[in-house]
Amino acid sequence: MSEADRSGSGPHRGYASDFLTELFRAPLDPGYTDAAARRSATGPPQGWCRVTARAAMALSMAAVGFLVVLAYQKTVAEEPSRSQARAGLVEQVTQRQTETDELQNRVDTLRDEVARERDTVLDGARAQDLRDLEAAAGLARVTGDGVVVELADAPEVVDPVTGEGSVSELGRVLDRDLQDVANALWSVGAEAVAVNGRRLTATSTIRAAGSAILVDFRPVTGPYEVSAIGPPSMVDAFGTSQAAAVLRAVSADHGLSFGVRSADDLMLPAASEPQLRYAHAPSASSSPSGTGGADPSVTASGGGPR
Repeated sequence: MSEADRSGSGPHRGYASDFLTELFRAPLDPGYTDAAARRSATGPPQGWCRVTARAAMALSMAAVGFLVVLAYQKTVAEEPSRSQARAGLVEQVTQRQTETDELQNRVDTLRDEVARERDTVLDGARAQDLRDLEAAAGLARVTGDGVVVELADAPEVVDPVTGEGSVSELGRVLDRDLQDVANALWSVGAEAVAVNGRRLTATSTIRAAGSAILVDFRPVTGPYEVSAIGPPSMVDAFGTSQAAAVLRAVSADHGLSFGVRSADDLMLPAASEPQLRYAHAPSASSSPSGTGGADPSVTASGGGPR
């Protein structure tokens, strides 16, 4: 490099200062600086200007205070109606639940009467075969020894700042946990399985709806008990299953409560009556291969014969 280049005769490269440098160099906006200079030169407002400024400030503060008081009164006035509406909804839910339980008890009573009348008509062997089939299908109460698997969410952790308790998502019992436990119990020889007293059948579902767990579309709450009736070997067989191993790991890592115990004289209720569905042979006019003069609008709207 020549001495002329080093002396700066060539093009000069400049660098603009960054934002933080400018901020610390001039912390006040030039407009604020000019306003402060004019105020120091002319002095504070005197006479009517000073009175007007104070009056405007007082009016502004009064308006803000009035709006705050108005909003508070409106909130307080609406709270009783909200509480009343909430209490009404809770009362309706409780009433409907009571009616549902009464109807279910009525169904169980009528089912027992039908079973007694049927047993008087059938001979002993046929009646016993029918009872065995009902028990296998979940349509009859069953009693016997078995296993109870207990699951519960991890204890709440209190936030030191807000004081509110919360449970880690990894420490909650999920619908898939109940599914895995039920499937594992079936696989080790269970003859009947129930979740919180709700009998499982071949068409039962265990799924989540938000934070709730539904068994056959009815909510169940923790702590959860999965009860199963079967051979005495179920306890050891379930303890070595993959589902039990996963739940033990979650319990150790995230505090989920998990336990397995033997139980004598378990009683599992019958499941609700299944909804019967009947197949119907399609008529010739509704066959896709038909080329008759059927009105396509009727066929598309479902108005044709089934």
